Amino acid sequence: MALETVLLAVGPDDDDRVETLADTVRDVAGPAGATVVLGHVFTDEEFADYTDRMDFDEGGDPDSIARRHRNVKRFRDLFDGSGLDLEVRSAVGPHGEAIVELAEEVGADMVFVGGRKRRPTGKAVFGSTAQTVLLEAPCPVTFVRSG
Repeated sequence: MALETVLLAVGPDDDDRVETLADTVRDVAGPAGATVVLGHVFTDEEFADYTDRMDFDEGGDPDSIARRHRNVKRFRDLFDGSGLDLEVRSAVGPHGEAIVELAEEVGADMVFVGGRKRRPTGKAVFGSTAQTVLLEAPCPVTFVRSG
């Protein structure tokens, strides 16, 4: 399988795993020369909150708002100088479903999602977003956990 496009799902709760995710994606995408798409999803409520706080008109462009998100900026900084082509894409909707849609839209060959370590009783179940992406994505998914 030729790896041309990688989607990295960037979440608001990824603060503690940004470097681990970036390293993992760089290790896979770098040798293949793949384009890395930083995909950030806003729920309807999150999007309305961001547009209000940033003084965007109603119907602001989700991609331009995502470029300003702190974790997207952190990933862009970490990939700076890596030689990888980066794109920022965004969607508004339920996180898991929207990530799957983004993967389809960009023609992703692989998706990376982050998550946290679960307690022993919860190890059999991923978080709902990761689980949706793992089960419904049109391509292989790599789950990168922190903790």
